[in-house]
Formats: sequence, structure tokens, C-alpha cells
Amino acid sequence: MDRLSSIYNKVIIALEEGLPHWLTYHNAEHTKYVLKQAEIISKHEGITGRDLDLVRIAALYHDTGFLKDRKNHETLSCNFASQDLRESLTEEETDKICGMIIATKIPQNPVNITQKIIADADLEYLGTENFFRFSRNLYQELLHYNPSLTLKEWDEIQIDFLTKHSYHTNYCKQTKEPIKKRNLEMVKERLLT
Repeated sequence: MDRLSSIYNKVIIALEEGLPHWLTYHNAEHTKYVLKQAEIISKHEGITGRDLDLVRIAALYHDTGFLKDRKNHETLSCNFASQDLRESLTEEETDKICGMIIATKIPQNPVNITQKIIADADLEYLGTENFFRFSRNLYQELLHYNPSLTLKEWDEIQIDFLTKHSYHTNYCKQTKEPIKKRNLEMVKERLLT
């Protein structure tokens, strides 16, 4: 088994077995989705070889911090990655992975192409037909922390988030931004009804 496969198995099993059931959005399925999107975006942005491997590893680890705590989960995720990978990657490679993980923190502020790819992969769903399904999962998760959160309040949060959000890669700007704008209009319409 190659290194990437063993990292994949280790992380996915840890998420499947270690995350609480009420994480209906930040779960192993989300991580698998972000990994797939990171690979697609990387292909369109011309990322290959070792850089692609590091993007894949960052995608796998980007939400492992939820195994410990929701607050500052990006820093916790970076710590998990650094611990797990210290014997198989160089310090420079681990630093790159941590940079990509931290780039998913809201508000996103990626500074290089691999960070932009992970940031976009994490929120790619905003500009897809799956937006409302993922949004519903995130709302269910947030209800655990705030049981009084109404759908109206959730729509207001989403309108604010979608309005402020920007994609960072050329691929997502071209292919996801128009659908994201349509999704924003649909949430605004729903709020008016």
C-alpha cells in the first residue's frame, strides 16, 4: 500500500470512528468530498506530482481537529498532521500542509496556489447544485450548538456568508461563481416567502 493510501485509511477511519454523530456536515463524507474536489481543482490549475500529493494530504487532514474540538479546529488539524506525518514528510512539506489547512479558516486568506485550491475545495459546494443538501446538513449540525437557530436566521447567515465569500482559483471563479450567485438568489427568495 502506498503512503497516500495508508494516510487516507488512517484519517478516514479516525473520522468515522471518532467524530460525534451530530456532526452532520463536518464528517468523513465531507473530507472525502473535499479531497475529490481538491483533486479536480488541482488538475485544472496544473498541480501535479509532489505538490498534488501534499494537496491531497492537506485535504484529508483539514478537519481532523474536530476530533478534539470545534474551536480552532484548523490549528488542531495542523497539529494532528504534524504529529502523524513527522516521520514520513520533511518539515518543509509539513509546513506547506499546515499552510493549506490554515487557509480554510474563515475568513479565508490563501496566499499561494495550493492554499487557494484547498480553500476552494472546502467551500466548493457553495457553487453547486448540491448547495441546499450540504446547507441542510450544516444547519442540522449547528442546531446541536444552538437549538433555537431558526431556518429564517440560518438563511440570513447564509446570505451574509455567500455575499462575502470569494473563490480563489481561476477554475472555481469561472465554473462555480455563477452557480453560487444563483444559489444566493434562491436563498434570498426563500427568505422573502
